Amino acid sequence: MLGPSGSGKTTLLTALGGRLTGKFSGTITYNGRPFSSSVKRRIGFVAQDDVLYPHLTVLETLTYAALLKLPKKLTTQEKIEQVELILVELGLARCRNNVVGGPLLRGLSGGERKRVSVGLEMLVDPSLLMLDEPTSGLDSTAAHRIMVTLRGLARGGRTVIATIHQPSSGLYRMFDNVLVLSEGHPMYWGQADQAMDYFSSIGFTPSFNFLNPADFLLDLANGIAPDTKPDEQQQEFHGREYISQNPQDSSFPTAKSSKSSEVEWNSSWWEQFKVLLTRVYKRGSMNPFRAYGYFKSCRSRFFPASSGGIPMLPTYKIRWDFYFSSQYSGLFPSVQCHIHLPTRASNVIRERSSGCTDYPRIHLPNSRRLANGARSSHDIRDCNILDGRTQSSLLTFILTLSIVLLNVLVSQALGLAMGAVLMDVKQATTLASVTMLVFLLVSGYYIHHMPDFIAWLKYIFFSHYCYKLLVGVQYSANELYECEIGRRCKVVDFPAIKYLGLDYDNRWCDAVA
Repeated sequence: MLGPSGSGKTTLLTALGGRLTGKFSGTITYNGRPFSSSVKRRIGFVAQDDVLYPHLTVLETLTYAALLKLPKKLTTQEKIEQVELILVELGLARCRNNVVGGPLLRGLSGGERKRVSVGLEMLVDPSLLMLDEPTSGLDSTAAHRIMVTLRGLARGGRTVIATIHQPSSGLYRMFDNVLVLSEGHPMYWGQADQAMDYFSSIGFTPSFNFLNPADFLLDLANGIAPDTKPDEQQQEFHGREYISQNPQDSSFPTAKSSKSSEVEWNSSWWEQFKVLLTRVYKRGSMNPFRAYGYFKSCRSRFFPASSGGIPMLPTYKIRWDFYFSSQYSGLFPSVQCHIHLPTRASNVIRERSSGCTDYPRIHLPNSRRLANGARSSHDIRDCNILDGRTQSSLLTFILTLSIVLLNVLVSQALGLAMGAVLMDVKQATTLASVTMLVFLLVSGYYIHHMPDFIAWLKYIFFSHYCYKLLVGVQYSANELYECEIGRRCKVVDFPAIKYLGLDYDNRWCDAVA
């Protein structure tokens, strides 16, 4: 499909691939059959931007995709063999163990990345392969290699549809059929080698014989007619008539329609979960900041004093680290998760659009952040036990860890909700920071006497209840402390604790909240 910018190439291709959202008129059929989810999985769609995981190698990228996409009747070894065939067919065997790379990580070249994107769709051996601007951003040599690869795929019995903005004459000669669009209307549809003859027959002949046919067609699509009379130059060429040199050509989709339109996953839920979980940890193992996480964990375990830094108050007074545990386990997971959807939206959309999985299956393996957030809070708890100034019984430890885990889970949900609503990293970060700061101030630790018109805010902040539960676990209702010389008072009457309003008979209400 050829045409100037804004002519509707990408929109038409997206509609043909079943990925166009919103309302539109008309119908799309495949070999006379309507579009269905099963047909959708037999269509390969390569977007203009390469949506790949930068820390995975070429082999790992294709292997994980094969385990998700290929039918479950195939064994793991057979799926791996299919990956090997794709590597050879696309000329990726030489760089199979190279990381894909990205803006911050050096990896494959632009042409190799594009071939990896094509390989992801070729795993299921689609009858119809669609590509949006496959040569965009590539030099002439890389673009030629990509088109040679696509031409070889077409000669193998597949229909390949591609949008190209301005191909060279060498690329144009590879095309079998050409659709020229202008302002959303077709100007020409037919064999590529007959396009010039057709326009010459209606009075539009290039000024010289060695002109790139693609340049000539794009000039016509823009309303520029070479070497014509002034009155003829105003003639419209914006698709008022559908022109076809071969109207009987039915070579568009050759995908076989399924007998049933019901969704049938290529692999079981458990198998997809294992594959996605393995991929998550593989990506995490390549994270350059992973070493810092290990350092932080070891520092907290072997040097507990470095986690404190603030002189400890007497045992009966409210401990700053209870509050820090509730706020840290509530803030850090939320900050991590609010960028999860915006930064991975393109990957999620690609995998969902291909029909190989859905969002719950994609998200659950990423919930390992629950363990990471709990580990950080666990380290804090270890330090409290090591210093010997808190109740360090096994029951107290289990209850404390359970409360922190629950707080982490709620914090994750809030962060994911913010990211899902805004789908923008900057906006989600701003909203999360402002929201958490407001709740931090009104939660009851820094300020004990809040104005009535904002005092209610603490009751909708989940870390407020975490804070209450952590304090309630540490101090029993009848525990005493020496409030004056020779006088003992209840810990629950200590002003900072009394302000929390501990209710030992209704602790489950705080847990539910």
